[in-house]
This record gives sequence, C-alpha cells and structure tokens, in this order.
Amino acid sequence: MLRFRFACLVIVSALGLAPSTRASAPAWVEKSNTDARVMLDVMGRFSPEQASGYGLRQYDSAVSDVGPGSAERLRVALVGARVELQRRLAGETDPLVRQDLQIMIDAAQLQLDEIDLDRKYLLPFVEVGRNIFQGEFVLLNPGVGVDRHAAAVDRLRRYTGLIPGTKPFTDLARAQCEEVLGNAKLLGPYRGEIEQELANTGRYVQGVRDLFTKNHLTGADDALSALQRQLADYDAWVRQTILPRARKDFRMPEPVYAFELRQVGIDLPPEQLIARAELEYSEVLAELQTLAPLVAKEHGWTDTDYRSVLRRLKQDQMRPTTVEAYYRGLVIPRMEALIRTHHVVTLPGRPMAMRIASDAESAVEPAPHMQPPPLIDNHGERGTFVLPLGNPATTGGNSEAYDDFSFPAAAWTLVAHEGRPGHELQFDRMVEDGVSYARAIYAFNSVNVEGWALYCETEMKPYEPLDAQLVVLQYRLLRAVRAFTDPMLNLGQMTRARAHDLLVNDVCLSEPFAREEVDRFTFRMPGQATSYFYGFTRLMELRAATQVALGAKFDRLAFNNFIVEQGLLPPDLLADAVRKTFIPAQLAK
Repeated sequence: MLRFRFACLVIVSALGLAPSTRASAPAWVEKSNTDARVMLDVMGRFSPEQASGYGLRQYDSAVSDVGPGSAERLRVALVGARVELQRRLAGETDPLVRQDLQIMIDAAQLQLDEIDLDRKYLLPFVEVGRNIFQGEFVLLNPGVGVDRHAAAVDRLRRYTGLIPGTKPFTDLARAQCEEVLGNAKLLGPYRGEIEQELANTGRYVQGVRDLFTKNHLTGADDALSALQRQLADYDAWVRQTILPRARKDFRMPEPVYAFELRQVGIDLPPEQLIARAELEYSEVLAELQTLAPLVAKEHGWTDTDYRSVLRRLKQDQMRPTTVEAYYRGLVIPRMEALIRTHHVVTLPGRPMAMRIASDAESAVEPAPHMQPPPLIDNHGERGTFVLPLGNPATTGGNSEAYDDFSFPAAAWTLVAHEGRPGHELQFDRMVEDGVSYARAIYAFNSVNVEGWALYCETEMKPYEPLDAQLVVLQYRLLRAVRAFTDPMLNLGQMTRARAHDLLVNDVCLSEPFAREEVDRFTFRMPGQATSYFYGFTRLMELRAATQVALGAKFDRLAFNNFIVEQGLLPPDLLADAVRKTFIPAQLAK
C-alpha cells in the first residue's frame, strides 16, 4: 500500500529529478509546473511537513498550522488558488497544460469539500504524537540526505514552542478543538482510535529520540524533554475532555464516508462496488481451490483445501533477523530478473531499497507500505519498501507478531506490490522520466496507485513458484473482501465480528493482521481499502480493450511503460490517454 495523511510518513509525490540528473522536461511540463506553484504555495503554508517531504526544502523547519481558525484560513487560501488557476485555464491553449490546470482545480475543490464536511460533522482532533513523529521522520528517515537533518532540530523546537514567537503544537491543537467543543452536534472521534493513539504515545516519543540518536543530532535535549512532558499533558487532556465525547460507533455520517470513497478515486455507488467485489470473491475462491491441490502435491500433503495449504505454508516461518536478507538477497533480484526476461516493464536505473519497519513506524502504519523518496530536487534518494513484522494496536499496548509476511512464499507478491514492478517502480520511474507536478501530486488517487500494484502482482504470477502463486490468489481474495467489507461495515450492513471471521477463516490472515484490517476499514482509513480491487479491475478492463483494439500489435512492455509514464491519472483520464495517444501510435507502427 501507499500511505498518506497529514504530515505523512509515506509521502505521495513524483516531481522529477534535479535538473542536473535528468533531461530537460518538455515545454508543456515546465509551463504546468509553473502553474502548480499556486497550489504548492498553499501546501507549504499550511502543511509544510508534507511540502518538505515532497522535496521543497524551504519548508524543512516549519510546522503545520493547526491552531484556532486554521481550517478557515486554509479555506480562504484554497479558494484564492482555485480562482487563480481558473483564470490561467481561461487563457491557456495547450491541451495538456489545460488538463493539468483542471486537475489542480479539482484537487482544490476536493480539499474545500473536505473542510466543509469536517466543519459540519466532526469535532477537530489532532493526533499530535503521531504527527510530530511523522514530521520528524520526513527529514530523518534513511532515504533523506544528511544535509537536511539539521532542520529536524529546528522543527522539533517549533513543535515544542521553544523558538521565540511559537507555541507548543499540543497547545494549538487543543485550542483548535476547544474553540468548537461547545457544539454538541459535532461528532467526537471513535473511541477505539483514541485509545490506540494514547497507547502509542510512548512509541512516538521514543521514535523521535531514536531518529535523533541514529542520525547523531545534538542540541535537542531540551526539546525532547519538552516533547515528552507536553504529550503527557495532552494525553491527560484527551482522557479528560475528548474521551467523554468519543463515539462508540465507528461509523461516520454517510456524506463523510461517501467523500472518503470519492477521495480515493471510487466513482460508482457502494452497492455496485459491493456486488462486483462479491463476484470476484467467489471467482477467486474457485481459483484458490483449483491451485491448492497442486501445491499440496508438490509438498506431499494430503489435505488439499486451500485454507489448510496456506496455513501449512505459513508454518515455514523465517526468524525476524533473517526476513530482510531473504527479501533483499533472494526475492528482489529474482523478481527484477523475471521482469527483464519477460519484458514486463522498464526497470528504473536506481537499485531498489527495502527495510524492516521500526516500532514507531509500525504504530503509524502496521501494514506493508512503500515510502517514496523526496522527489523535488532529488539527488539519488530512493523509494523504500517498508515491512512491519507486527501490530502494535493491541489492548495491552504490546506488539503482536504477524505470520503473514515472514514465510518464503509470501515474499514474492509483497515485492511485486510494494517494490517492483509495483509501487517502488511506479514512483522511481516517474522520478527518472519526469512527470508534471499536477499528474504526480494533484491527480493522486489510490485507485490508480493501488490498482497498478495489484495489477503487477497478477503480471508476475505466472513466473513465480507455485507456492507464491497461491499467495497471489490469497491477496487477490483479500482485496475482494476489502472492497465489500469496508462499505458494508461503514453502511451498517456488517459487524466487526463478521468482518474479522471472513479475514481469518476465508482469507487466512493472522489475528493481528486481521485486527489491523478491521481497524483500517472502521477508523484508520475508511474507504481506502476499496481502491485496490476497483483500481485493478479498471486497469484490467483498459488493458483488455487495448488488446482487442490492437490485436497482434499489442505490446505488453509498451503498454505498461505508457501507463507508468502518465503519472497518477484517475481511471477515466488514463483510459482517455490510452485511446487517444497509445492505441493510434501503436497502430501506426
């Protein structure tokens, strides 16, 4: 998965390499990128952690505006940006620049709609510990150059109010909430989410300390001590003030959930999505049961039910200290060789990176994910496939180990999805090829990104060991279950217990991973989990239509490269590009 939210740990971006390391962009891209500065300026003013994550270094020491009135200030800035972009659109003649301008106008409107919905329905609540860790991680993760590390000290001093003229982030977040606390119509956050955040505060504090220690940063002892005190005080306020307002029902108002689906790129009613996903569920179950006996025969096992076979494969667990070496030393190079041999897609010029997640990272994102590098003014920083080995979100606050990612057969599909030819390749290729800011940032939608990665799992399946092919189908089943479980939970058509049973009994997930998934559907990222299945089906439909149109002239390598070169366009715009550009060019050969 590719993770994104305020001060994101996993920054969604792809803006091209520094001028010294890539060819000059086409004139229309340069024009579009100039226009994009209108929106980037708003990001830098209100979410500088995100902006510095994209590589805009001038914001490296700044912190987000979360104080009283911040939503209204952001709204005014976005309206101004939208007006300016509309003015430029009226005078623009280049069709590609016009398309990019419309993408950014739509992105501004999406943010405005989110502000208005939040203001109407939800009590503003900032997960301060999480966001401060993420804001520091943006500058101190292993993919960032040493020359940017010093700004992390200044940023932490701003978070803690130790720089003259600044106030502690905790005080600002608290004041923002208290400003509207008397409005009884606003829904408080879900109780389970608050309890998880309270349990994770110590992890975030220790995570920031570890980042400073590993990067040999000094001069921050007073800020680190202040951070610990301020977060303890904030947590006490949360227990006293927010917990009594917390809702016991995870479900949000239907307009808010509908927006969550729209934001990730779902453009059909939930009922249709559920019906499509349930059909996929039944079809993949049949495929699993067809392949499982072949895997059982290969191992000499008598029980051929796919559940039994998957659980037997899971028994071959690697030691935690050997997992990374297996992925990096065996599966990643073999996957790259298969990509080249079978002409799947052009590989990036830079090597792929992979590492095990820290405890604090796992608290922020307890599922496998890809962390792109800072991609404006990139000097060789690489995207990284990050693998958590456990779920910290337990009642007692102790991490529970997964058995889902640490057996050999699972490594193949995870590398294909998070690494190559999936997320890591998609983003690193955009770095090397150069993509307009609009198509890389403001066109972003999970349907494109997760759909590409799931498509890549299927692309590589025929070339993988039989055990790994069964896991590919297991994860196809997971994506189908996600796509009907998420909306059914949020529309009151399914219970958490039933969702858990489906994940454990049918998909064969471990207990802690199943818990992570249900948390994801209900409060961590409602709606996002539907994007995998829907994006995959849209991309498969587009490929099928292209094959029908081109016949013997269809070239898989050319098609896949073209898809990557379009950036992160939503399905309709991507299909339009294939019909109007790719197919005519291939027919003309």
